[in-house]
Amino acid sequence: MTSTAGSEGARDIGERRNALDAAGVVVLGACAAWSLVTATVQDGRPEGVLLAILAVAAGYAAGRIGGALLPVAAPGAAALAGVALTVTLPHLGPDPEIVPPLGQAGATAALLTLSTGAACCAAWAATAPARLALRLLAAGIAVTAAALGSTTGFVVCSLVLLCSLAAGRMRHRGVGVAGLAVATAVVTGLTWAVAGRAVPDGFAASVEGQLTGHRLDLWHDALELARQNAALGVGPGRFGELSTTATSTLLSDGKPHSAPLQQAAEQGVVGVVLLAAAFGWMLFALWRAPRPTPVVLTAGAALTGLAAIAAVGNALSFTTVSVGAGLLAGVATARPLPEAPPAAVPETRPHPAA
Repeated sequence: MTSTAGSEGARDIGERRNALDAAGVVVLGACAAWSLVTATVQDGRPEGVLLAILAVAAGYAAGRIGGALLPVAAPGAAALAGVALTVTLPHLGPDPEIVPPLGQAGATAALLTLSTGAACCAAWAATAPARLALRLLAAGIAVTAAALGSTTGFVVCSLVLLCSLAAGRMRHRGVGVAGLAVATAVVTGLTWAVAGRAVPDGFAASVEGQLTGHRLDLWHDALELARQNAALGVGPGRFGELSTTATSTLLSDGKPHSAPLQQAAEQGVVGVVLLAAAFGWMLFALWRAPRPTPVVLTAGAALTGLAAIAAVGNALSFTTVSVGAGLLAGVATARPLPEAPPAAVPETRPHPAA
């Protein structure tokens, strides 16, 4: 009776996980399909969006496999790879010549944030001696961000490390996941308010001092384009052609340097909803993941940090960042391999004659 109930419970868990994976496929498929629809109607170029979706999916699949087979080595190697890419490659994207105030800072901060999250996830899955070494690696990544001049990277990496340490004391992951969702919504809402000039002058001046007036002008253009084309947007890849600020700037990369604003300008309201749905599905997958709560919340903190960086920069325009985000999410939601039952020892009975 007990074995039957256990097998039914395992079957129900497996069915729920399959349904969750299917929901993720549907969400990513809808994102890809909508980009094709808007590109067809508005004569846009969906290649960048499709490449980003493919990169996230590939990273997620690799993370699921690596997290199941090597729960410590896989995220640890990913953390080292992220740091190596950041240090050895001065330009993470194909377009090295970008306006100096914008530059590659967002991609650097995002990649180091994901590396810190991967190192902390590996630390929680490791034994005591290796755990200390991996946490020192995470702290070293934060120091590396400061050495590279990425103040944002240093702050966010430090926050991820602190959140990872605090996650060990949390008993209910749902509260932590909800807090991460609220934090993402607050950052996105502030970005939208600054773009719409709906914040006090003092706060706007402070933001302009940190992010430069050029970036705020790009945000204003994106919001204006979104208002004029709320249904379908102007089409993927067309912001650089229609933005007054972008067209009047030499060596512009043609992006508003804000993921939600770019989605609103180029793919309309539906595009924003799909972007939110993709992030929401990722948080929900973390909440339902079979991994320990500290691992789940650490990965969620790193992905929330990435979302905050992407809200005020162009981090998601870099394939390495998209792959890293999918990889970290896959590692944190990987299903542990079932332990092999011990080999049955044949029972030896005495011979009747004895």
